[in-house]
Parts: sequence; C-alpha cells; structure tokens
Amino acid sequence: MTCDDEQAKEEKGRSPDECTGEQIRKCHGEVQHPCTTSYKDKGLKPGRESCVEAEGTPERATHLPEWFVPVAEDVFNYCRPDQGLWVDLGSGSGGLGLALARGSCSTVVFVDSSAKALSDALENAKQSGLAGRARAVAGRAESLPLASGSVNLVTSRGSIFFWNDPPRGLREVYRILRPGARALVGGGFGSSYPEWALEEFRRRRDKHIRAQGRKALHDWYEVRRPEWLAAQAQAAGLGEFLVKPVPPGFWLLVEKGTG
Repeated sequence: MTCDDEQAKEEKGRSPDECTGEQIRKCHGEVQHPCTTSYKDKGLKPGRESCVEAEGTPERATHLPEWFVPVAEDVFNYCRPDQGLWVDLGSGSGGLGLALARGSCSTVVFVDSSAKALSDALENAKQSGLAGRARAVAGRAESLPLASGSVNLVTSRGSIFFWNDPPRGLREVYRILRPGARALVGGGFGSSYPEWALEEFRRRRDKHIRAQGRKALHDWYEVRRPEWLAAQAQAAGLGEFLVKPVPPGFWLLVEKGTG
C-alpha cells in the first residue's frame, strides 16, 4: 500500500494537528527526500493556477510563467527535507505547497489567515489529485496552530513582508521545526525562472506601485532587502541563519539544531 493509499483510507476528517502524530511517521518514516533532481528531470508539471495577467501592449506575453516549480526546486535544493509533515505558510491558494507535494510523499499543511484562500487551496489539491496529502488550517505566523517540533519543512514565499510581527513569526517557525529540519522564508521566483519573465514582471509591478505614489514605491522596496530580512532574524534571536540572494528575491534559510 502506498502513502497515498493509506492516507486516502484513514485521513477523511482528520485535523491538521492529528497529522503530526504516529500515522504520519508510520506512513512516511524518516527517509530522505527523493526529489534531489530537477522537476524537469522528473517530468513534473507546474500547478494549474493562472499566471499574472498582462496590462501591457499586444506584443507582450498575455501570461507570465508560473513560479511555483522554480521556487519548489530551490526549496528542495536548499532544505533537502525529510519526508513527513511540511508547512506552506502564507499559502494563498496553495501553488507552492502543491508543487512541493507533487515531488514527494509528504503531507502539506496550508496555513493562511484567509478562509477563502484555504478553500481554494484544498480545491486545487483535489483537482491535482493530491487531496489525500493536503490539509488546511487557519492561522497567522505569530501564533502557529501546530505542535512544537512537529514538522520537517516550513516554507513561506512572499508573506513575511505582511506579518504583523516578523521576529515573533520567525520564532514560531523555528518552534514547530523538528530538530535538524530547515525553513526557507522570503521571496522570489526561483533560480530557474526565465529572465525575460522577470524583466516583464518588474515592469508591471513597478508600474502598478508607482501609480500609488513615490512613498508607496519606497515602502515596497524598504522591506524587500536582504538587510531587512537579516535584521528580523537577528531580532528573533535565531542565532545561526543564512540570507541567500536569488535575484530578484532573497531567502532566509534556518536550520533547527539537534542539540
């Protein structure tokens, strides 16, 4: 019986907290993540969510490529997570979490403050054939509704810039990690995202922000700097951490000690 078969039989109605218990360990065990090669090498496909709509001239692409798979590749490369329970914090409709689930046998918990986003994430998981390994829980970074030392991976793309208290949120991320597990928090499009699409995204984004005034543009970029992210980690008292630039974004990589 595969992981999906066992969970499909047992998981109906299971709460996210129950996913941290013996059933997950029995199914997934303490094995290394199999997806150490590129998503492209494994023949995996991006999610089904739509891309950024064009408001530009007709010669520009109507849609930009999805970023879920390139970011998921970076998560695998930087974190090398064990199988088990993985958290997509600030998940929105689940694009990144589902990209991670496609390359694994792990259960992904979507955490978001929006009930609508979580509903969409579960529907997308169902449409992708991953409902048996997807959970949703309403919550905020500053008070994560998960047990201490219960998860093998936390990833959060683009949400820390909107947290009410980033240092507190980072302490919560650290709390729920199992010893030896890693978290990747920050923003970006992934190392393999096409350069032409990055340039077009920047053009659209800056046009949109400039329309809100000079202060809006300043405030946007003020918190989207590696120095800002490092300062939040220092304020959280995380000790050792690494800020990894992946232009045009950057990530905070944290590993929980085993001592």
